[in-house]
Amino acid sequence: MTDYVEEQRNELEAIESIYPDSFTVLSDDPTSFTITVTSDAEENGETVEATLKFTYVEKYPDEPPLWEIYSQENLEDSDVEEVLTLLQQQAEENLGMVMIFTLVTAVQDALNEIVDVMKNRREEEKQRREREAEEAEKVAFQGTVVTIENFLAWKAKFDLEMAELRRKRQKEEEQAGKPKLTGKQLFERDHNLDTSDIQFLEDAGNNVEVDESLFQDIEDLDLDEDDQDFDPLEMGSDEDC
Repeated sequence: MTDYVEEQRNELEAIESIYPDSFTVLSDDPTSFTITVTSDAEENGETVEATLKFTYVEKYPDEPPLWEIYSQENLEDSDVEEVLTLLQQQAEENLGMVMIFTLVTAVQDALNEIVDVMKNRREEEKQRREREAEEAEKVAFQGTVVTIENFLAWKAKFDLEMAELRRKRQKEEEQAGKPKLTGKQLFERDHNLDTSDIQFLEDAGNNVEVDESLFQDIEDLDLDEDDQDFDPLEMGSDEDC
């Protein structure tokens, strides 16, 4: 006949010697204790941790002990479920034998795997950010490819912005009491504008100075009779008109 009490007592002494810094007895009847399991540290020094609580049942080890995750650090909910499933599987495989060390070792390996997954996720996230930064840099360097669709969208937005700008300017001018006049309005306000150029030419014509030296040798030129009747001063007067 199996002496369950003796087997449980012997295992408890062995567990305490194996995990002196992480083993804590919670109660003697029923025997209940915790063991804190910590993963190996990854490159950034980050770890995951689970404190497992075990309680002996009367016929342990022929029946599995009770267990729960007493506390944890840096574990996702999915990781917790994974650890609990692992404990169930290992307990079923080791019925009839003391199994606390086996269960703790299995959880230790699982936590190390979780840390490796975290490391891989972090590396993938880093690579993803680097790719996004490279793509953003390429887009900034190359500019946006112009298509009919995005050009029409830009044109519509541009027209709205310009219309709004013109409206604001007109409103500001009206509020300042200085409306901007068109060319037609300026012309209508000053009816003398249509004669100003002619008046300027007439005024200038009355003060034309002629350098007679330019015509001193005109008789030496071989001109026809009709050409000799040509008076350059008269041409100047005609042009001024």
